[in-house]
This record gives sequence, C-alpha cells and structure tokens, in this order.
Amino acid sequence: MIVWINGAFGAGKTTTAHELIELIPNSTLFDPEVIGGALGRLLPPKHLAEVGDFQDLPIWRRLVIDTAAAMLAELGGTLVVPMTLLRQEYRDEIFGGLAARRIPVRHVLLAPAETILRERIAGREVPAGLPDGEMRVRQWSYDQIEPYKSALASWLTADAYPIDTGSLTPYDTALRIAEAVGSGAAPACDIVQTPEPTAETVAAGVLLFDEQDRVLLVDPTYKAGWEFPGGVVERGEAPARAGMREVAEETGIRLDDVPALLVVDWEPPAPPGFGGLRLLFDGGRLDSADVGRLLLPGPELRDWRFVSEAEAADLLPPVRYERLRRALRARERGKAMYLEAGVPVG
Repeated sequence: MIVWINGAFGAGKTTTAHELIELIPNSTLFDPEVIGGALGRLLPPKHLAEVGDFQDLPIWRRLVIDTAAAMLAELGGTLVVPMTLLRQEYRDEIFGGLAARRIPVRHVLLAPAETILRERIAGREVPAGLPDGEMRVRQWSYDQIEPYKSALASWLTADAYPIDTGSLTPYDTALRIAEAVGSGAAPACDIVQTPEPTAETVAAGVLLFDEQDRVLLVDPTYKAGWEFPGGVVERGEAPARAGMREVAEETGIRLDDVPALLVVDWEPPAPPGFGGLRLLFDGGRLDSADVGRLLLPGPELRDWRFVSEAEAADLLPPVRYERLRRALRARERGKAMYLEAGVPVG
C-alpha cells in the first residue's frame, strides 16, 4: 500500500515521512520531488517554462504513478510518499492510476494552523548559493498557502485523514499516522479500481440528453478530463448491455430499452494506451424526474453536467469531442457512423 502524506509547504511532510518509515515495517520513502528534478534535466527549458509547477506536466503525474508501482513491485511492503497535492483532479488522476494497479492509498493530511505554517516557512533554511533563494524557496511556500486553504475548504478535509501537527514533533506525528493506518482510522481511499488494459479494448459510452437536448458529461475520479457515462466492455458482454450497466452503476439511471448505436470509432494505439474500438449509443432523453435521481457524485464520478455541443468542446479532450460531434450528427440523421481515429470512413 501507499501512505500519502499531504499538506501545505512547511507542514513537515518530509521529516515526518523519514520518521514514519522507521515505525512501519518493510516501508520505503518515495519523494516525487525526485521526478520533478529529473524532468528538469530531461525536458527542454522552453517546455518547462510553459508551466508554473512540474505537477502541471502530465508526464510528471504519469511517472509518479509508474515509479510508485514499480517500487512496490520491486520492494513490496509500504511506500511512504510525502507530497503536496492541492488540485483535486491531480489527486484523482494519481490515486486513480494507482487504484488501477490495485494499490490502495491511505491519504493523510498534516494540518497545522496557518500561523504555525508561516512561522515554519519564515524559519526555513534557504540553500546557500541558490540564485534568488528567498523568492524561490520561501516566497514560493508563502504563495501556496492560499491554494492550500482553498483545497481545504473544498475537498481536502473530506478526502484525507487530518492530523493537527501544530504541537506535535515529527516523531509524534509519524506515530499518529502509524496508529491511524494500523487501526483503519485512515482507510484506503474510496476510488474506483479500473484495471489498466494490457491489450486493445472495446469501450461503450452512452449519450443521455436532458429536455433541452443537452448531453450529459461526467467527471471521473480515476482519470483526468470529462467523459461520457460508460466504460470497458467485459469479456463475454454485449457492448450495448455494457453501456447500460455502466450507466446504472455510475449514475443510478436504469435504461429500459437497449440504446441505438450512433458511432463506432477505431482508436489507434498511442503508448502507453493500446487503443481499440469506442462505441457511442443513444440513451435517449431524460425528464426532470430522471435527472433528479442521478446519484452523482460518488466513488467513480466527481461531478456531472448537461452541456451544449459548443460547451462540450471546452471540456472534452479533442478526440472525445470529435467522437461526440460525429455521434450528434448520426443522431440527427438516424444513421450510425463508422470512424477511424475520429474520421468518417466509407
């Protein structure tokens, strides 16, 4: 398993992590800062300059998942990860990627009072010889207090097991974490475990519409970006039935009739993905009573909304938006469409 120690800069994550690996048998420290440092040497400076934080780089998030999984495969036991995560979509992407590998994550939040945070930042040692050290180290930490407070108010407290470290030493904090993990007071995160594919897959999505003919999009907790209700077709399962099953599991809406096919799209492999067939079905129009029965959010989905085609362009990745656009045209014409990489063929 992984024990992820979250908190603002200055909360004491790294020193606590060093103490914790002495308390949990067969545990290893993994600091994702190492990944950020490596990317600074691997990626072109111009590319790095386009982001304010290496967490904004998709490659960083992917490498954190892959490295953590590889370390556990090599060493077993428990991985202790001290890393600030303030953006919920990044937490969902990373923890969801770990869940896909059947790796449970215990999420712990170190939460001293703001006054204590500021005191610790003020006393933080700036590395000698670092250009603009005051700005790059201390000011950066100050600047992250407001995003931390926003995350605390919106999602972080509900998601993680909080520990007020204001009057605790790093050892005492580590002891609290070890006890909470051992007793189950800090449970594994409630996030869907969708196994990563090892070959091409068939996935079935279902388009559901409101009374204004806007389409339903959902925001999965286990990967970045908005999506249609649906998922991977299981072995021996009919694609349309898989779409109906996924809609029921994700939203609570049970479709009475098998939905009509709108689009078959062949998605080419793009490492690390394997590609495969992507089908979209017409689940029909939901009335206000149906909408009122939507169960979101839940373990699989963080949010939902009905959007127009134009609004969907700002939410969906280009490949999914193109698939949606073609599906809407097929719906208007009453004729299914075959695509390859989003482009009509035949």
